[in-house]
Amino acid sequence: MNLSSVKALLLPTLLLSSIHCLAAPVVAPANAEFPQTINMRFCIFDIVGTKGDAYTYAKDLALEAKKWNIQVDLKVYTDERIASEDFKAGQCDGVAITTMRAKQFNFFVGSVDSPGALPTFKHVRELVNTLANPKLNNLTINGAYQVAAIIPLGAAYVFVNDRKIDSVEKAAGKKIAVLDFDKAQAKIVQKLGAQPVSSDVTNFAGKFNNGQVDIIGAPAVAFRPLELYRGLGDKGAIFRFPLIQVTASVIVNRDKYKNVPDFDQRMIKMRQFAASKIDMIEKMILKSEADIPAKYWLDLTPTDKDKYTALMREARISMTKEGFYDPKMMSLLKKIRCKFDPVNQECTSKDE
Repeated sequence: MNLSSVKALLLPTLLLSSIHCLAAPVVAPANAEFPQTINMRFCIFDIVGTKGDAYTYAKDLALEAKKWNIQVDLKVYTDERIASEDFKAGQCDGVAITTMRAKQFNFFVGSVDSPGALPTFKHVRELVNTLANPKLNNLTINGAYQVAAIIPLGAAYVFVNDRKIDSVEKAAGKKIAVLDFDKAQAKIVQKLGAQPVSSDVTNFAGKFNNGQVDIIGAPAVAFRPLELYRGLGDKGAIFRFPLIQVTASVIVNRDKYKNVPDFDQRMIKMRQFAASKIDMIEKMILKSEADIPAKYWLDLTPTDKDKYTALMREARISMTKEGFYDPKMMSLLKKIRCKFDPVNQECTSKDE
């Protein structure tokens, strides 16, 4: 399902609250903690471009950036794919993109957005705080690339154009939008007996709104900006059951800073700052969900919730074995779930 396309729409406001430390003014003052000035060209996805909230917010955060003595030239993109490709080509030193797309740079962190792995926002909070721990710094590094921050964007819910599609069985044969770069989504859809329709950030909402696909996955923050109420029409619905917790990541190319001895310390500071903004992000997400008219929401029965939770767990396990998700991340996510629900049957299992 297209569970992360719309994440890119939201990266601007939420991501830049985490990478504020990269948006420094042109002249950096003397810094006792970080004496060496770092210059970075940063690619940031903003679907609105330079007129978006992201660009404005980045400038507002410039004063905070002085603490890390990093100067950044921000380059705004309206296409996430191009931002990612330019980063890989060396045209940018850092990039802000969806975590699913960021999986190519860090398989461990990129496996966060797996089905059912983080049931609620309290689980997300625990993960963000855990990844901010300096002891896990090495896991944020994969060759030349490093995850400088991970930012929650809200739970992805199932949007259907007909509320009669109220079960997995009834999804069989239906057309579901999936991200063309995320093979895991197509695999999951095929397991449901549905038809995956290759899509991207620029067209998945249009396909749903125009009736080209029957089902999409999206967080609440995408509802109004992408006009998803058009696709829902009079018969559609949103199932209040999180498929995944959508996140975005800030990735940097650390190879360019081999001569900066305190580079890791700055990256740790950045992840810790992102973690400090978790309350603000949660309020934004809750407001977005509350703003969706009540008529669209449908709740699953407790029996169905248990059924789909088990199905998602089976999907995680099998797809991890097939190489779609990182085993270390799956183990960490299981520890987080069991911290909040230690009596759950999975906590005594060794499958994950």
